[in-house]
Amino acid sequence: MPDGKLWAISDLHVAYEDNRRIVERLRPESDDDWLIVAGDVGEMMADISWALDLLRRRWARVIWAPGNHELWTPKQDPVRLRGEARYLHLVELCRSMGIVTPEDPYPVWTGRGGPVVVAPLFLLYDYSWRTPTARTKEQALKEAYDVGVVCSDEFLLHPDPYPTRDAWCRARVAATEQRLAACDPQTPLVLVNHWPLVRRPTDILHFPQFAQWCGTDLTADWHRRFRTHTMVYGHLHIPRSTRYDGVPFEEVSVGYPREWRRPRHPRNVPRVIVPASADGELQV
Repeated sequence: MPDGKLWAISDLHVAYEDNRRIVERLRPESDDDWLIVAGDVGEMMADISWALDLLRRRWARVIWAPGNHELWTPKQDPVRLRGEARYLHLVELCRSMGIVTPEDPYPVWTGRGGPVVVAPLFLLYDYSWRTPTARTKEQALKEAYDVGVVCSDEFLLHPDPYPTRDAWCRARVAATEQRLAACDPQTPLVLVNHWPLVRRPTDILHFPQFAQWCGTDLTADWHRRFRTHTMVYGHLHIPRSTRYDGVPFEEVSVGYPREWRRPRHPRNVPRVIVPASADGELQV
């Protein structure tokens, strides 16, 4: 049995020089270690390529799921691809480095704590996580604009060829659900998605209007329907360990320098996912 560990990290945001230095310092503990990267490596294609190439040369295997920032089309990026074309370009970039993507067969971790199937997902969001006063997507967006809390996806993440981001989300959910249903139910799954599969992690957001960009009700029971070992996510920049319905959820984001420099900000990233540890978990 390989003497390694399955680690996870997300939200590297390497456009920030201090975050690049964090990535440069990342090292596995053994030659058998794997690393999950749960999205938001960066925005510029060159930055994303730099970070993923560095990590794949250090870890025995890297598994990547996209975040919203990788899918942005910034004006400064020479790569002008939008929407699904940009995503598929990222998939091919990862494949050229030997990095596993949501479009590839799910790898099986057979080291300590295994076997587990590691399933990187790409699901987006559909504006269903609205505040109680917003009955429609349009009302939810108006509330967000009224308080000045609007995700930059509204300007930079294009859904082409889908008419909307929520339509893209529904397509991704339907396709992914079929793949997960086809997995062997005897082998537990480590589900990796940039956005959490359930809404409850967003309950602690300072601005509840932001939750609409954080996931979808369509995945609310996936951690129970599928035999889930752990659900790994990022996006919220609130790294912590929780349990929902007895299933561990690990938020593994680095976040922005202004966040991780806060005195009490957790810094336990990357985090070991397998073999599992119950230390510090919050029962919810």
